[in-house]
Amino acid sequence: MPEQPEQTGARRLGAAELGVEPGERATLVQFSSAFCQPCRATRRTLEEVAAMVEGVAHVEIDAEDNLALVRELDIRQTPTVLVLDAEGHIVRRATGQPRRVDVIAALGRAVA
Repeated sequence: MPEQPEQTGARRLGAAELGVEPGERATLVQFSSAFCQPCRATRRTLEEVAAMVEGVAHVEIDAEDNLALVRELDIRQTPTVLVLDAEGHIVRRATGQPRRVDVIAALGRAVA
């Protein structure tokens, strides 16, 4: 996952922002768009990793339908993946199609 600087002071993301309940241990948030080919592969990778780790949820957000949140979080391209800890704080942020091993490593920081 090519990392970007974390957002310091970013507010917590919860069910109101995500549209669903976050994971008990961590949440993989994916910002996608309808015609984004790498988004499809990213979805599969994140779903697989979430299924492997108990208490981890994968949430996909359509960037075009959630422009206010996209602007607030400074999402500039799809796919963008945010890794949230149990409290909903962003602990990792990456753009582009991630490798499974990188997602697992990022989750390690969120659930530690």
